[in-house]
Amino acid sequence: MTIRQPDPENGAAVRANMIRLTKKLLFAIEAVLDIAYNGGHTPVRSSEITERQGIPRRYLEPVLQELVRHKILLGIRGPSGGYRLARERRRISLGDIVRTLRGLETAEDPIVDPAGSALGHQIVRPLWLDLQEEMMKRLDSLTLEDLCGRAHRAGISGRTAEYTDFEI
Repeated sequence: MTIRQPDPENGAAVRANMIRLTKKLLFAIEAVLDIAYNGGHTPVRSSEITERQGIPRRYLEPVLQELVRHKILLGIRGPSGGYRLARERRRISLGDIVRTLRGLETAEDPIVDPAGSALGHQIVRPLWLDLQEEMMKRLDSLTLEDLCGRAHRAGISGRTAEYTDFEI
């Protein structure tokens, strides 16, 4: 979701909520990819993700819960519980994950900061927003299925051979 706010210099709308490459975002992508690559129809425990990916649990649990709230993952309770994809791998894009994690960002977006010059507000910030829009289009075009294929071609071991990505 893109938020538009008025530019203090010229009144034009600017899109807020800049994409930041944070540890949380990287860990979220790695965790969801781990679930897609290793889980299939079997739930994946967060402890397994921590073991395979080296993601500290203090980062992992809140991220997984946020992904459940946004229907990217399903949380399964019980002794054989864990996390599964909420949709098929080909129907979850990196853009979906990025948008979900942007909601956890607490830092203020510098794009909407009223400080700055005319060059910054009229040239640099709009350029940055255009670049972000292009990046989101690219992220929207990359699915978990694509990344699982890359992992398979790279020879990374996982349970993808056991898992077909379709529902009847």
